[in-house]
Amino acid sequence: MTFPISLEFFPPKTDEGAEKLRAARQKLYALRPEFCSVTFGAGGSTQDGTLQAVRAIMAEGVPAAPHLSCIGQTRESIRERLAAYAAAGVQRIVALRGDLPSGYGSGGEFRYASDLVAFIRAETGRQFQLEVAAYPEVHPQAKSPQSDLQAFVAKIEAGADSGITQYFFNPDAYARFMDELGRLGVRVPVVPGVMPITSSTQLLRFSDACGAEIPRWIRLRLQAYGDDSVSIRAFGLDVVTQLCEHLRAAGAPGLHFYTMNQAAATQEICGRLAL
Repeated sequence: MTFPISLEFFPPKTDEGAEKLRAARQKLYALRPEFCSVTFGAGGSTQDGTLQAVRAIMAEGVPAAPHLSCIGQTRESIRERLAAYAAAGVQRIVALRGDLPSGYGSGGEFRYASDLVAFIRAETGRQFQLEVAAYPEVHPQAKSPQSDLQAFVAKIEAGADSGITQYFFNPDAYARFMDELGRLGVRVPVVPGVMPITSSTQLLRFSDACGAEIPRWIRLRLQAYGDDSVSIRAFGLDVVTQLCEHLRAAGAPGLHFYTMNQAAATQEICGRLAL
């Protein structure tokens, strides 16, 4: 039996970037992803690029799931976006709160992702499968771990079907998160997000911004390698492959790879996992 995987891309900003992404996608399609998601910039700043990338992926015969964030949006703008996705044949949406871009004024008509989920269900019924974000290590803006857990539950109660986690490197955080959901009677699939390690500076920057914990032993090893990109890549492949093996053995329903529009690391990890 095959083990489900999905892939995440971001909309390219240049023609060269679009061509590189197209080449990366062609390599990664050999993994037979269940779907490919495409991110949506702060305040909807890449929404046209998101739709273009989604159309390209679907034209290549692979299901695509656009991200849709609600901060900075109005009900009418979300309604228009839903109509565009429906017209494109989209069947799955990743519904997020999102971030307000710097210098942006109002937060819009939606405050939380649960508000967006409820609005999509009210507007479109069960037309879309709705994925939402989960934070095993707690969202960096959450008031407490319990309030963050309740925020996820609120998204499910509003009509979300399943979750995709922020990436993490401590599998115990995911196991505890799933145990806590189970105690609350919430039994939806929550797929771990996986970030291949290819650059220490990039990983440290992303992790500081999104609240993903890098265990001290991993951070120290990466720092010790300095600019030795070959060693960083080899170490990263070992660490992330072992993490995926652990998650699969523990019963994770799939793996969602944050590809950063690159193919090699995700290909190598999945090859080691015999996916």
